[in-house]
Amino acid sequence: MDSLTQIVLGAAVGEAVLGRKVGNKAMVYGAIAGTIPDLDIIARYFTDTVTATEIHRGFSHSVFFAILMSPVFGWLVWKIHHSAKATWRDWSWLFFWGLFTHPILDAFTTWGTQLFWPFDLRLAFQNIFVIDPLYTLPFLFFLILAAFQRRTLAKRSRFNRLGLTISTSYLALTLVLKAVAYRAFTNSLDAQGIVYTDINIRPSPMNTILWTANIDTKDAYLIGNYSFFDSQEISFRSYPKNHSYLGELREEDKIKRLINIAEGWYTITKKEDELYFNDLRFGLISLDPTEEEWAFSYLLQKKDGNVTVTEKPKFRRDAQRLLSLLWDRIWGN
Repeated sequence: MDSLTQIVLGAAVGEAVLGRKVGNKAMVYGAIAGTIPDLDIIARYFTDTVTATEIHRGFSHSVFFAILMSPVFGWLVWKIHHSAKATWRDWSWLFFWGLFTHPILDAFTTWGTQLFWPFDLRLAFQNIFVIDPLYTLPFLFFLILAAFQRRTLAKRSRFNRLGLTISTSYLALTLVLKAVAYRAFTNSLDAQGIVYTDINIRPSPMNTILWTANIDTKDAYLIGNYSFFDSQEISFRSYPKNHSYLGELREEDKIKRLINIAEGWYTITKKEDELYFNDLRFGLISLDPTEEEWAFSYLLQKKDGNVTVTEKPKFRRDAQRLLSLLWDRIWGN
């Protein structure tokens, strides 16, 4: 999830664990704990694109990391705030839950997380987008209400529990909504006589009303959108896989790792004699029917026997165009 959401979750967890003893300090250090796992993004400044992508949501998002580092962070904070109110064990417990709930929440997104690192198993339930105001804003509202209450008041704990309960209930609801959307997609595919081998669905940005499906057929992928306000049949657009464009590159270690990262959901496009690897899990950069640019696209080059992978940059104008088209499409086809 986005940084704000993880800060809010971490602060609420910190309050639940230690708020009655140390007041708002519990929220502050809970927010810090909820931020720490995402510091793995600094890897992009020290290593290549593929390795940095593998590292993200890996070790720092694992149960192992939470168990290993929570006593360390707990001891550091205990040394700073050495008092009888909270022991080293109390602070360690706060950091454990802050570090642990972060990857749990991330597991519900499209990117997922390697919760059981070092085992090569990425959990990605794909039922919530990384930014979802309906999850975050009510949560933040009740957290702020709790922060302005004295730590000994029952009202403080009640507000914090409300925030946790509402956000968790919404997260559970998105699983139900995904099941409904999945049924709509499969029914439409059957009605249109489309033969497919796999289907992958996810919510579109910042909502759980409009859903997108990737459909795996023999030589191409189909992509379709479905809103709960739709009144017409779902239409699917075909995108050729073009996996053969890779040629000998397919045997290169970096390319194999990139395919593994994309979990096999990728296309290859050729533009002006340059090859691009497109990760289909995150879709196109807009909902325009004529759109051909992908949210996550990587330029593949081989020079002097070395393969380089460079992520194609994203621009603010693309996000603005996406949001405009998204708002219109949510309300039906």
